[in-house]
Amino acid sequence: MSLGITVTGAGRGRERFAAMAESARAAEAAGFSGLWANELYTHSATIPMAHVAAVTERVTLGSSIAYGVGRTPLTWTTEARDLDDLSGGRVELGIGNGTARMISDWHGLDGSAPALRMEELVTVLRALWRLCDGPVEHEGRFYRVSIRPTAAVTPPLTAHLPIFTAGVNARMIEAAGSVADGLWAHPMFTPLYHERVVLPALARGAERSGREPGGLRINAPLICVLDEDVEAAARRLKFGIAQYSASKVYDKLFELHGWETAQAAIKAAVRAGDPEAAVAAVPDEVAGEIGIACRPGELFDHLPRHVAPLDHACLTPAPWGRSTDEQAAEAGRLIAAVAAQSTKPTTPAARSSATSASE
Repeated sequence: MSLGITVTGAGRGRERFAAMAESARAAEAAGFSGLWANELYTHSATIPMAHVAAVTERVTLGSSIAYGVGRTPLTWTTEARDLDDLSGGRVELGIGNGTARMISDWHGLDGSAPALRMEELVTVLRALWRLCDGPVEHEGRFYRVSIRPTAAVTPPLTAHLPIFTAGVNARMIEAAGSVADGLWAHPMFTPLYHERVVLPALARGAERSGREPGGLRINAPLICVLDEDVEAAARRLKFGIAQYSASKVYDKLFELHGWETAQAAIKAAVRAGDPEAAVAAVPDEVAGEIGIACRPGELFDHLPRHVAPLDHACLTPAPWGRSTDEQAAEAGRLIAAVAAQSTKPTTPAARSSATSASE
């Protein structure tokens, strides 16, 4: 199984970045194959990616995800080229637009048709990445680019930049199938959602572009909370699930599983500002389908069914309600658990579940 982990670091200022570097080196040594940086209104993805690129040698480095609308296509391309050079060709871009309201309120842009915007963005990025082949002229609904280089442009280190786009509902997933190398899925996705929604939507998108869906990859964050106190781990997992569940974006997932009654109770508790009630409203079945809460030594007992639909799983601490330091501590436990697994004797059974850079 191909495993990555979310890049994080405890502390503030330079201390946070020093801890991030230490964590990245530990994750690479433990056998993780990818390190991923996310983006929000408090931090960027590309700066941590650059920092981690300088202290690692093997792992894939990427964003999971960064806001596609947050940079112009040209800025995206120039940053990606520098990151690709710095890392020696190890960069992948995971980009998403967020909701229409996030596009308009956070970025001050037109929030309509986010899937069409994403498809256009990736198309322009592809052209700019190959600026060495000639001028780029694009006049679209969301982007206008006219670049005629005055001197020869050096080809990028990596001829084809891997780009994965994010999506929750079918139309955004189709966009990934149409223009991207694959999908960055959401941590709320379940194996059933992948089967019934994700794979058909990717296939429809690929068909629109005349591509084979079999060549597309699925990367996804997987919420994992490790604690010797399993009940405490389950509460942290359920709290994160509850915060996501309150949004109508995930109604389709709950309907697919027949969990509408549970979602209604979760939404009511979140609206009432009652976190304990919200946690209590998340059934064990829901939590078990979405994420993992277990003792550190049991992680690899739970991973196989969750990673089965994926090409790459990014282990991530529980979101929501956790400080940066607490999330860094949880990431440290995940790294230690994978390191412990990789040092077990290589019996046939152990070899089948061990994580290595070659997988």
